[in-house]
Amino acid sequence: MSIDLAAARKVGDIARVAADAILAVYHSDFSVQIKTDASPVTAADLAAQQVILEGLRQWSPELPVLSEEARAADWSQRRRWSRYWLVDPLDGTREFVKRNGEFTVNIALVEDHRSVLGVVLAPVSGALYVAAEGAGSWLQAQSGAPWQPLATRPLARPAVLAGSRSHGNLPPAALDALLGADHQRLAMGSSLKFCLIAEGRADAYVRLGATSEWDTAAAQCVLREAGGALLDLHGRAFAYNRKESLINPEFIAVGDPTVDWVARLRGAGL
Repeated sequence: MSIDLAAARKVGDIARVAADAILAVYHSDFSVQIKTDASPVTAADLAAQQVILEGLRQWSPELPVLSEEARAADWSQRRRWSRYWLVDPLDGTREFVKRNGEFTVNIALVEDHRSVLGVVLAPVSGALYVAAEGAGSWLQAQSGAPWQPLATRPLARPAVLAGSRSHGNLPPAALDALLGADHQRLAMGSSLKFCLIAEGRADAYVRLGATSEWDTAAAQCVLREAGGALLDLHGRAFAYNRKESLINPEFIAVGDPTVDWVARLRGAGL
């Protein structure tokens, strides 16, 4: 399977079918279960999981799939994977439960520890973000709409911070040191925060605390191909499937990688 824009759009088609399954639950009287890690799960997560697994296996049966809602392969097996799909069938289940529309379907192709193809779909709005290494990032505002190229922007004045609706923010003094005292905040759920930066509507997103590899891989590709970067707090680009744990380091996603973000993070006490 080639890594190009056509492949990314094909995966986007799979994501749209998964979105239909999600919306069928979203518009019903659904129940919420709590997983062992205390995170919520609904029938929509599981329905989207089934659609995506079937779609990917029909299209690329030779590639393994690692997904949030499936039992993870043992590290002894997974460490030998050089190419695989990394999936979060419903990123932002808390936002789904709140019915605020800010949740996504995330599908990434990881090759040699790097996300080389990424698809992020917002089922409620229909916005589909796709990217492939070397082919740029693209937005289709709704099904059938024309594709628009995405590009990040130079660090704005005032800077705009994309922040989570369901997880705590940094202390105000730290944010002032990182982005300037006049920075503005834009709250958004799920991996849509990365997409705001890729669209040039925000400048940074900082996440302290645990996330998993399937939370970031697809959006990292979209952001990187639009000109941005996803970095750990030491300024290193994210890599995947390098260890047994699937938990990410804490990170900053940025639109302008020419800025010395490591120095700013140190100035903010991070």
